Amino acid sequence: MDVLKVLEELVNIRSPSGREDEIVKYVHRAFSEMGYEPEILEGYGVKNVILRGKSDLWVVTHLDTVPFKRGFSYDGRYAYGTGVCDTKASIAAIMLALSELDRLKLNVALLSDEEEGGRGSRAFVKSVPPSKAVVMEPTSLKIANVHYGSLEVLVKARGVSSHGSMPEMGVNAIEVMIDAIRRLKNSLNPSVKMLVQEIRGGGDEYVVPDLCVARIDFVFPPEVKMRDLMDMVGEIISECELEIIEGDDGFVSGDVCKILESAVRAAGYEPLFCEMPSWTDAINLFKSGWDVVVFGPGDLSLCHTENERISVNEIIKAKNVLTRLNDIIK
Repeated sequence: MDVLKVLEELVNIRSPSGREDEIVKYVHRAFSEMGYEPEILEGYGVKNVILRGKSDLWVVTHLDTVPFKRGFSYDGRYAYGTGVCDTKASIAAIMLALSELDRLKLNVALLSDEEEGGRGSRAFVKSVPPSKAVVMEPTSLKIANVHYGSLEVLVKARGVSSHGSMPEMGVNAIEVMIDAIRRLKNSLNPSVKMLVQEIRGGGDEYVVPDLCVARIDFVFPPEVKMRDLMDMVGEIISECELEIIEGDDGFVSGDVCKILESAVRAAGYEPLFCEMPSWTDAINLFKSGWDVVVFGPGDLSLCHTENERISVNEIIKAKNVLTRLNDIIK
């Protein structure tokens, strides 16, 4: 099986969240042609593809991508394209590993809707009892045994309108929001990362804006708890209204991390460790009682951008780790 051909076929199937039917059919057909018996599990309005092996260890990744930004290309070292790294490189590694195995012991789950609501992983944990899982996401082939929590909030700053020629007679809600964001950045624990994802306020009418709304995302290590962070944010910007959009605590992997470390060594590589700062399906698995670790090819910092890319060599290395993982598990 040619890695570049498989990757190109995967990337050329556009599969933004909510439109995964074509890629579901593709991987189901590919697994069947290898002699496996894949299943399509439906729930929460999505479809997941699973393969059942002979162990209690699952390899999990997602089928969907962010909206299309760039088609597939290859410059001799890197392949580019929407989803090429997040996570079609991982799907390619799984397919390559499956094509080489004599006996499948791993279980495999390819999930929908990771980039939006996580409905695929929510449906999956309702269908499969808690076990161990390697969730494949871009970690540059490092073992992400520490998974950050996340908190997304809607912030509303209110002001007082006045005619635009007399701003001193009003209170500008946009300026209130800017000040609140600055205080948050200066007051939060340095381990908490903050991203202002969206901000709206004002308009064409010549008045001082009396409302500004921002969507702000925080990611934080497991020792920081989501509820404590929410309380802290509320205290720092008490003049604003806060609404939780979604949030989860982080976690630290258990014994599954040691199993993956053994597989990395068996494949001839030195295990390196890192943190996963982004929400992944691993959160939904962990909340349902799974022992989860995150690992996969690709540079997370480039994902969701026009510059998303993957080294073909990383896919091959990931495939080698998966084949060794299949060998060592009982």
